[in-house]
Amino acid sequence: MMKNGVGTGLVLLYKVTRNNVGNTLVGLTDIRAISEKISEIIKTRMDPIPQADLEIHEEDGKQFIILRVSAGVETPYYYVGDGSRVAFIRVGNESIPAGALEMKRLVLRGSNKTYDSLPSSYPYEKYAFTKLRSVYRQRTGKELSEADFISFGLMDDNGILTNAGALLADEPPMRHSRLFCTRWNGLDKASGVMEALDDKEYSGSLVALLQDGEKFIKNNTKKRWKKAPDGRIEMPDIPERAALECIVNGLIHRDYLELGSEVHIDIFDDRMEIYSPGGMFDGSFVQNLDTDHVPSRRRNPVIADVFSRMNYMERRGSGFKKIKDDYHRAVNYRLELEPKFYSDATSFWVTLYNLNYNVTIDEIGVGAKKQPFEDEKTVVSAKKQLFEAEKAVVSNEKQSFEGKVNKLRMSIHTKGRILRLYDVIGLNTFFSRADIMRITGLTSSPAGDLIKKMKNENLIESVAGHGKGKYKFKI
Repeated sequence: MMKNGVGTGLVLLYKVTRNNVGNTLVGLTDIRAISEKISEIIKTRMDPIPQADLEIHEEDGKQFIILRVSAGVETPYYYVGDGSRVAFIRVGNESIPAGALEMKRLVLRGSNKTYDSLPSSYPYEKYAFTKLRSVYRQRTGKELSEADFISFGLMDDNGILTNAGALLADEPPMRHSRLFCTRWNGLDKASGVMEALDDKEYSGSLVALLQDGEKFIKNNTKKRWKKAPDGRIEMPDIPERAALECIVNGLIHRDYLELGSEVHIDIFDDRMEIYSPGGMFDGSFVQNLDTDHVPSRRRNPVIADVFSRMNYMERRGSGFKKIKDDYHRAVNYRLELEPKFYSDATSFWVTLYNLNYNVTIDEIGVGAKKQPFEDEKTVVSAKKQLFEAEKAVVSNEKQSFEGKVNKLRMSIHTKGRILRLYDVIGLNTFFSRADIMRITGLTSSPAGDLIKKMKNENLIESVAGHGKGKYKFKI
């Protein structure tokens, strides 16, 4: 049985057998000989040799081996044997051979470097930084000097831009730094009448991309308002701070080693989805984490530091919580509109729901008459308890479903798509093949194949009386 601790390495337990009922304690007979064999394999089959601690554990009169392997810093670590030399990476609860792209990431990590800190081939003197200088002055009240470029890690002592510096130039030489924005007509990407109401492709400095993305969202969403006794209540479709936080994180934390991919903003009638290349930096899946307490680990620390200096983000890594808090403060927030985060090995998605979708102006603030302070406090407390109870039920259902999927004999990509679908759709919502295509990006035929696989594994069931081809998840 194998357990994985994010950022802490691996724990291997010998000998525990997993079956349909649970885990069976089998135990080992010649534990000393097996311990010596494991130690010998680590020394002769691993390069470099990782730090590992072996412990003999007794339970129910049986003996087991607990092997703790610390997270190493000299990556990549290779398995050397059987005529091969292979590095493995951890994806979810599986270990798979590292591809060419992952090898680049491991080499960078092993040399204690990041992509944005590496020197490029572009000299500082050939590029302009008008946008960066202007915004830096506006947000900090200071001028950005040539010395700052060196101290911030945007240029080396020889006048050569780092990759971070190149990405912040007015006309960056790295053409894969782009932003695609689309305002779709309806609830998906193929509504039938007119697919896109607005469509923009932006390139340029990361600062310009951030401003362009923010402007596109403002132009393609609405802000309602309603008179109140002491002024007026503003009600944007998407909370502005949450939207900005998502764009900032999408541009700063994306994986720039993923060539041919870019950040996408897709706005539908009922929601906005932001896609960024690259999963969580530590290999974890965000949908399995408590997003109120995610430790800060930055893929591009040089770029992140520059944006922190301009007060676009904080160094503490509280982005997820800030996004949710912005929603919780909204006038017409409901539990079903909670922002959703999803990641797999190569991608990250955020879904921000339109707070005004299918809400009439008369429905806003109903029942919100002024009450004595203690009454308001009681109401808030009751709502909070109800919210936490509903959240716990949803969390238990989700854990049960994820456990069921993780046991299936499917590829990691197929499991990832199924979990992504469940994360977006949930247990009690009906969906169709078109919904699967929209959420996963699959075309019609592969989406149909995915439906068959989910049916065969008893993950979904057909729903009658709501149109042809409707399904719902089951646990």
